[in-house]
Amino acid sequence: MDPGELNEQTRRRAGGAQIIPRPEIWAPGAESPWRPLHDPARTLSTDEVLAGVARAGRTRPFDPPPGSRPSAVLIALIDGDQGAEVLLTRRAWHLTNHKGEVSFPGGRMDPGETPIETALREAHEEVSLDPSLVEVGGELDHLRTVVSASYIVPVVARLSDRPDLRAGTDEVERILFVPLAELARADTHREEHWGVAPDVWPIHFFELDDETIWGATARMLTQLLTLSYGV
Repeated sequence: MDPGELNEQTRRRAGGAQIIPRPEIWAPGAESPWRPLHDPARTLSTDEVLAGVARAGRTRPFDPPPGSRPSAVLIALIDGDQGAEVLLTRRAWHLTNHKGEVSFPGGRMDPGETPIETALREAHEEVSLDPSLVEVGGELDHLRTVVSASYIVPVVARLSDRPDLRAGTDEVERILFVPLAELARADTHREEHWGVAPDVWPIHFFELDDETIWGATARMLTQLLTLSYGV
């Protein structure tokens, strides 16, 4: 076994100061789906990631349930020194909802918008991303959130050039590109099961050296990596 892989298996990364509302009853979850295929010496390219997304189908039926809030996020990828990187933001700590959480650029759909139009608009508003740099490659599974009653369409895309980004709103405190190779590390992803049967929820976490990604964003990243590795 590679010494680097052994080191990953015997420690956890520090994570960040994110507030995790973990219930009293929880248990460790399943192993990362890509764990048997992950090689620390190998990186994923945006071509491989988008090919995995395409194999799963480019679009899903847009069918928000009654009472939900249609939303879209942009999962923007670009090739870097460590392979494909994904664009993420950290929400400001002064916010009332989801304070300090790491998320994709995105938000509520305006009347008459498509999910792609929403994702591009929100990315431009939040991090000043030029829509002309974005090449849409497909979608991940649409998700529903319990607390905010959101119906989220994850739009996966590739950036044609590394953009000069800046926060376009005081809701964004940090902008970061994270290599998928970092997220796939054995010491980074884990799953927890929250609640008591039959109401048990799988919750995903990616603990970096200075941030913890969890919730809906981590769930989308888990599917993205699973598809990328062809699991």
